[in-house]
Amino acid sequence: MMTKLFQPFASERLTDVTVLILRVSFAFLLITHGFPKLSKLLGEQPIEFAAVFGMSPGFSLTMAMLAEFGCAVLLALGLFTRIAAIPIFATMMVIFFHIHSGMPLSNRELPLVYLVLGFFFMVHGAGNYSLDAVLSKKLTHSARNT
Repeated sequence: MMTKLFQPFASERLTDVTVLILRVSFAFLLITHGFPKLSKLLGEQPIEFAAVFGMSPGFSLTMAMLAEFGCAVLLALGLFTRIAAIPIFATMMVIFFHIHSGMPLSNRELPLVYLVLGFFFMVHGAGNYSLDAVLSKKLTHSARNT
């Protein structure tokens, strides 16, 4: 029993469940930031948002919404996860290094955590409990049969 505490890796199933929980939790947290941006885009009020790198406030808001809402939905489903994680990672880079650049680290922790999680899913992928895994198995199976 004690030796399991010191093993460097958990069982494959436990790792898969952990990645699933991390992926879905992260996605839903992102959606809580993206949905208000979607509402703002669809609303009647004039758009007030940071104009990043010469982009208009409306375009900047659209890009942030697509990352934090659209890509987060894909992430929750585990669909095109590595591709969906790229805009999330890029958005968090902009927020951490540009938008919040003058703030102390204690005020920038959340975008940093999201940046690291975006990087994790870019590299690791969705895991075995995902639509990516289902598609991969189907594509591998159909490739073997042709």
